[in-house]
Amino acid sequence: MNRLLALCIMLVPGFGAGFGIKLMRDTVFAILQPPIPTLWLQFLIGLILFLAGLSFVGGFILHRDRKRNKVQRKFQ
Repeated sequence: MNRLLALCIMLVPGFGAGFGIKLMRDTVFAILQPPIPTLWLQFLIGLILFLAGLSFVGGFILHRDRKRNKVQRKFQ
């Protein structure tokens, strides 16, 4: 049950990061999504979503590896 809950928690930031990549890609091809008024704002929102999702997943993995003593000394 705990693993299923952890998987569900990890999916939300993963989908957010994926949506951020989609927004940045649409900006490169000049496709404006309806609720966002300008392309630069769309790219900024996509970048923030991507970085937030990536940092959450990376922090989760680092925290898990610290508990299991599988990281280098400088990360402990």
